[in-house]
Amino acid sequence: QVHLIETGGGLVQAGDSLRLSCAASGRTFSSSAVGWFRQAPGKEREFVATLSWTGDTTYYADSVKGRFTISRDNAKNTGYLQMNSLKPEDTAVYYCAASRWRSASLKANEYLYWGQGTQVTVSS
Repeated sequence: QVHLIETGGGLVQAGDSLRLSCAASGRTFSSSAVGWFRQAPGKEREFVATLSWTGDTTYYADSVKGRFTISRDNAKNTGYLQMNSLKPEDTAVYYCAASRWRSASLKANEYLYWGQGTQVTVSS
């Protein structure tokens, strides 16, 4: 069992940065791929970024590529999403998730554990 808690969301202006953290409890987190997803009001949840268990493989959604960076510190059982050059269209609830597999994955149905989400609001 893995419990995930996201923190770091907030209200920022366009162009600002935020760093989301995902604190995990449970022994399997360090051997699981980590993913970040987001859901804007009235829209379906969408993939944002994923990182393999070793941290050597990453994938990003085209909409965030070059602006967001996913990382992890397995010693601290924590995942991160550094978000730079934020845009109003980045406004959403952001969720971190731990995969049932070690490989990075874009597919939400491969993630077994989910956090409760943290709100990110970007004003223009």
